[in-house]
Amino acid sequence: MEATGVERKTVSIMKACELVDVSRRTIYNWIGSGKVEYVRTAGGSIRIFVDTLWRSSDDALIDRKVA
Repeated sequence: MEATGVERKTVSIMKACELVDVSRRTIYNWIGSGKVEYVRTAGGSIRIFVDTLWRSSDDALIDRKVA
């Protein structure tokens, strides 16, 4: 049976930090505020959906330029 829908790419917290050049604390803040979407694995790890990570990264860059 073929899966329906589009599979979304996920990355670890550390990989997310590297991709958008922010700290782990920033990623956790984004998770807490709902800026990024994530899923917990069966083992309890957090995986970040990459498509939401880029959106939050753009927001952070705008925030830095305004401040």
